[in-house]
Amino acid sequence: MDPSEYIAHHLQNFSTAHQTSIFDIHVWNLDTLFWSIVCGLITIFILHLAARKATPGVPGRFQCAIEMLVEMVEDQSKAMIHGSRTFIAPLALFVFVWVALMNSLDFIPVDLPGRVIGWLGLSQVIPHHRIVPTADLNGTIGIALGVFVLMIYYNFKIKGAGGFVHELLSAPFGAHPLLWIPNLALNIIEFVAKTVSLGMRLFGNMYAGELLFLLIALLGSIWSFGADTTVLGFIGHVIAGSVWAIFHILIVLLQAFIFMMLTLVYLGQAHDKH
Repeated sequence: MDPSEYIAHHLQNFSTAHQTSIFDIHVWNLDTLFWSIVCGLITIFILHLAARKATPGVPGRFQCAIEMLVEMVEDQSKAMIHGSRTFIAPLALFVFVWVALMNSLDFIPVDLPGRVIGWLGLSQVIPHHRIVPTADLNGTIGIALGVFVLMIYYNFKIKGAGGFVHELLSAPFGAHPLLWIPNLALNIIEFVAKTVSLGMRLFGNMYAGELLFLLIALLGSIWSFGADTTVLGFIGHVIAGSVWAIFHILIVLLQAFIFMMLTLVYLGQAHDKH
């Protein structure tokens, strides 16, 4: 493969069918589903293990790290949610750890999944495999849709059906009947924008990171494309790869934190009555 074919190959998901349009509900990206579920189960296991082994005495490193994380999420949820946080605070904690784990899969060398599949003799069955679920727009929009469902649920729960409908028709311009349609249109646009931006923000950052890792990987194999710059490519690969991997640690955690904070902000807004 030439460089463009190499990148195109790594950016294709293992899907149930070939996508023929921008929106095609018949296509399922199985690798995104698999790694999302795996990271979700690991998140549950980590948090369950921390809760089960928690002691009132001097905490160990693992318990201390989880307690710091719980305290951070608890403080943020207190500031955002004016009401019961019995479900929302644990949800925010789960979202942060889950998204951070999915983002962290970007640190796995880009060619390793394909090599493992080849070693297992499954190359014909699984011709493509993308290991980072958050670098797939389907994965991030799927999580954002879950947050959207919770926004609608808490709007109905806190304000009641009548109160929520009244807010949709009267905010922000006023309750005059002539303003109902503009108010409703603006509120619908707001809900759609929140959901789409929540998913697109995470996807855009992780997709860019994945693409940069692929470009850095090409530096290390530039000799295979007929260019007599083997040493230069290797040095560039090692230096650039190391620097970007270190910087990417910040991106991985920052994007998980932003996603968690926006989830709390949106659910907090659902608790506010106008």
